[in-house]
Amino acid sequence: MQQFSNHDIAELRSRIDQIHALLAARGPEADGGPDAPTAAAANARLLDQLAFHIQIRRLRKGHFGEEPLSGPTWDMMLDLMVAQTSGRNLSASDLATGAGVPLSSGLRMIAALERLGLAHRSIDDRDRRRSLVRLTEKGIERMASYFEEIALIRQTRKSIAM
Repeated sequence: MQQFSNHDIAELRSRIDQIHALLAARGPEADGGPDAPTAAAANARLLDQLAFHIQIRRLRKGHFGEEPLSGPTWDMMLDLMVAQTSGRNLSASDLATGAGVPLSSGLRMIAALERLGLAHRSIDDRDRRRSLVRLTEKGIERMASYFEEIALIRQTRKSIAM
């Protein structure tokens, strides 16, 4: 499992404290009245979800390195993993469309994934005007191990909550 530095943990605690303070500042209606236990439970669930998502974001950064894999580039990685898992091929234009970016931006993002060794582009044998994009072995391994780590984190969080 991903190890976090003391700085990362301190930052995470600080953010949780800030969120808790914001929720507490909602006023007495959030802490009193007949729905108080429900509101407190909802706040606890919200804090837990926020902490989980911050942990996952940091995990992704640590897992894939400093190169930002977020936004449309991350959407492309997800689409490529789904295609890989289901035995489908995606073209560069499919990826750009799926990520909601123009083809020119999509091609730059694909080139960045290629530089990282996570994806590979090749010419479609059936239509030589199209380029197909696939995850490399490194890309498949990184994505699979990333989601395995998320599953472990979820499992750990569930066992702690019980």
